Amino acid sequence: MSILSEKERQRIIEILESGEDLSLDYKHILFPPEKKEYELVYAGKEREEDILADTMAVPLQPIKTFGKNGDDPACRSNGAGRWTNKLIFGDNLQIMKSLLDDPDVKGRVKLIYIDPPFSTKKEFRGSQDQKAYQDKIAGAKFIEFLRKRLIFLRELLSEDGSIYVHLDQKKEHYIKIILDEIFREENFRNAITWLRSSSGKTVSKNFSKDTDYILWYSKSGGYLLNPTYKPLSESTKAMYNKDDGGGRGKYRLYPLQKTGGPGPETTYDYIDNTGKVWKCPKKGWRMKYEKLKALETDDRLYFNGNTLSEKAYWNERENEGRLANNLWDDITNLQGANEEILEYPTQKPEALLERIIKASSNKGDLILDAFAGSGTTLAVAEKLGRRWIGIDCGKLAIYTIQKRMLNLKSEIGNKGKKLKSKPFTLYHAGLYDFSKLKQLPWKDWRLFALHLFNCRDSKHTVSGIELDGYRGRSDVLVFNYQQDGGVVLDYGFIDDLHAMLGSKVGKQFFIIAPAASVMFLEDYIEKGSVRYYILRIPYSIINELHNRDFEAIKQPIDESQVNDTVDAVGFDFIRQPKVECTYSIEKPKDQLLEYAAITIKTFKSEAMLKGASQLENRESISMIMVDFNYDGDIFNLDKVYYASEIEKNGWKVFLPVEEIKGQMMIIYLDIYGNEYREIKSLKDFKSKDR
Repeated sequence: MSILSEKERQRIIEILESGEDLSLDYKHILFPPEKKEYELVYAGKEREEDILADTMAVPLQPIKTFGKNGDDPACRSNGAGRWTNKLIFGDNLQIMKSLLDDPDVKGRVKLIYIDPPFSTKKEFRGSQDQKAYQDKIAGAKFIEFLRKRLIFLRELLSEDGSIYVHLDQKKEHYIKIILDEIFREENFRNAITWLRSSSGKTVSKNFSKDTDYILWYSKSGGYLLNPTYKPLSESTKAMYNKDDGGGRGKYRLYPLQKTGGPGPETTYDYIDNTGKVWKCPKKGWRMKYEKLKALETDDRLYFNGNTLSEKAYWNERENEGRLANNLWDDITNLQGANEEILEYPTQKPEALLERIIKASSNKGDLILDAFAGSGTTLAVAEKLGRRWIGIDCGKLAIYTIQKRMLNLKSEIGNKGKKLKSKPFTLYHAGLYDFSKLKQLPWKDWRLFALHLFNCRDSKHTVSGIELDGYRGRSDVLVFNYQQDGGVVLDYGFIDDLHAMLGSKVGKQFFIIAPAASVMFLEDYIEKGSVRYYILRIPYSIINELHNRDFEAIKQPIDESQVNDTVDAVGFDFIRQPKVECTYSIEKPKDQLLEYAAITIKTFKSEAMLKGASQLENRESISMIMVDFNYDGDIFNLDKVYYASEIEKNGWKVFLPVEEIKGQMMIIYLDIYGNEYREIKSLKDFKSKDR
């Protein structure tokens, strides 16, 4: 019998106490599965079944739709009906658990590309000589972090779909084994080496590290792959230098001798139309006798001494490239004054995603990027006529993508005419706007409340009381705070409920209610053998019910943290931080020009999270984002100032005066993702000399 984990031991105790059938949940302990031939073993590795079952789903709250909703014909042809592209802010693990309930997404994603944090602890240099990123989760924790997400990605992928996982040399071999376990080794298609740069720099006691690796797997053997080409080099193009005067134009020669071992159908002496015999090459010919004869009949053979060659005409090429191999050395990383550069750490070139998307999807197909970052996958998917879902846990990423999608150029590489993107909706998952939730009609509120706490929507009646669903096997009541009469959830309500239900319910009973409607502080009330749990909204997930404390999505305070891994648990509600500032026109030290200066006097997070209230003034600042020309509707990110930089400047932000066009929007972001927004113009900044 397997050795039980503490989590499994506690679960078995609960099942035994409740009188439920132990074998249903712990059949794998009583009858352990056969061991695999080989697998990667490390501390903290969980069973796939537990990951899929225990991950908490979080409902998606629509925040804003950009563009008008429409019925895309390309989407209809793929069986998806009405579709709007999705940009989702939150922890991708919890979001993907929710997407499994969406019939338009589960099993319909044709292509997944992810560029997860590499967990290498190496430091790249980004803009202003700052670190581009530094991964925080290393070793076994990182592997399990990524493995959990790969399991959900597999469930979302279509049977003929593909996944491309972008890694560096330090973790590629570990993740290759994990991918073999999840997608099966027979579905490994290739390991692509991307030569992102050719630095030629001398590295002390090492070779320069100029490559990344992209592991490609399919869901099954029936995967899609379109012909993919790399552009020809100038030297190759120059080989088309012969002309036979037949009107077909320039051609080059290809040898007809086989390079591999000889075969029975390609081992023969060839007799040309003049009767001359061409002896069989040592390894045979490249093709059968009949095909070789057809080339001669069509004047496509070149006779030179004792050698036969095939004429290949430039004008007859289907494209100006050659079939791509798994060494991608023709796509360079973004550098210099490239028009694509967004000043976002880890941004990848559009040409890289163009090759992947064209190879493994067709127009109208659904593309998913669960680590969306700067939004390269989404931008290229849009340009190539694909549908898309992008997920990221960083507000900086979300605002970067939002601006990018609203300012697209039609050609790859941010070139060409302006391209109007199809409608897309921004969602929040795990961090919600409670003021908007309160405006929902009762029907929608009830459903959201059930989903928020992972309850099954199943109305049923016990002792004449209509209940709303189940959490596991326990009954759930959604408290109707909108009903007439101003009923509140107090001790008397629990007494009356217990008097009606008594022993007719199990040992746990759950009541979901707005916190303002609950008149006591306890998380649960015990009556006889029944424990009545109160699931408050808004309220961070009750730790009593879970194996891990609630963990919020953390926002970076420095550019080096932008690509940190995030493993959130539960959900929370937006609470605007308290912000007080002064505004002046100043000339910073060592500067010739004047700047509009924001001095942060007070910044306190109002988040109801463990440890948040203990943070000192300004310790919870993540960053300040600015739109210098706010149009009154959509925030277009122009500049970001990280907390580490602001602190070095004496808690001041210096805005270039010449950039301020009319009114600007300033977003103050705390480390928990909460925002304080204000609109200012240059007239709000007073000169210190006055």
